[in-house]
Amino acid sequence: MTTTGGIKVFSGNANRELTDEICNFLSCDPGVATAGRFSDGEYNFQILENVRGGDVFIVQPTCPPTDQNLMELLVMLDAFRRSSAERVTAVIPYYGYARSDKKDRPRVPVAAKLVANLIATAGADRVLTMDLHAAQIQGFFDIPVDHLFAAPVFIGYYQANPLPNLTVVAPDTGGAERARAYAKRLDAELALCDKRREKANEAEVMNVVGDVRGRNCLIVDDMCDTGGSLSKVAAALKEAGADHIHACFTHPVLSGKACEKLSGSAIEQIVTTNTIPLDEKICRQSNIKVLSIAPLLSKAIKSIHEETSVSSLFV
Repeated sequence: MTTTGGIKVFSGNANRELTDEICNFLSCDPGVATAGRFSDGEYNFQILENVRGGDVFIVQPTCPPTDQNLMELLVMLDAFRRSSAERVTAVIPYYGYARSDKKDRPRVPVAAKLVANLIATAGADRVLTMDLHAAQIQGFFDIPVDHLFAAPVFIGYYQANPLPNLTVVAPDTGGAERARAYAKRLDAELALCDKRREKANEAEVMNVVGDVRGRNCLIVDDMCDTGGSLSKVAAALKEAGADHIHACFTHPVLSGKACEKLSGSAIEQIVTTNTIPLDEKICRQSNIKVLSIAPLLSKAIKSIHEETSVSSLFV
């Protein structure tokens, strides 16, 4: 679907700093709209410029407070659909409810599919997202999905700041493919942890598969929520004889006492991205370095607008 109008980038309240960065790379101004709330808490949104025939991109990660940010996205989508935008793309750097992607226990929802239905019904023509918790979530949508990866950003960083004698570690068997890709690009060894999760947000690492003794380890994951899994993986690596331990993950959810757990863990440095906004004070206390994914998203937005391939962004 080719659009005749220009790029118009709008933002909800979830991550305005990221939207401003994207607009800077695209050499355009953020779209003008009111994004407040009524006294009872309902989201009050109005577009303050003409978007008829425009190619609209709404930047809104569904990060905590997840339900609030998701509802903002749905209301904005409806507004643009009713304002005759030619195409509306939901740019969702972090896709909430992604961990509820299968019916693995009796009487549980598949919330990732429900959210996909809501987004499409609200008026999205396509979705641009990054590092989904499970790649098959793309199939939950009946509209096109461009699924980007933060790997080029992380790999570029570690190529510029190499860790000698490196082993890339998958925190669980599900992350083995991701870790293998990093290890190949960084010319590193590969190891993984056998993790058994008894219940949500609690994990226990049983053993490390692979030789990490005397090596620098880089734990690679898609997200960090409570910090429990990451801390226990680091402890298992240290017990197995690892020298220095680093970690990188795309989505810094960091709920509850996650920062305290990470600060007290064996991890020396954490590298993450700005898919979710982080407080600078938290970053300093937890030795977290934040890399921007704005250049990657802006290139993808430009490619979508010009109907060119986004494949080059995966390498």
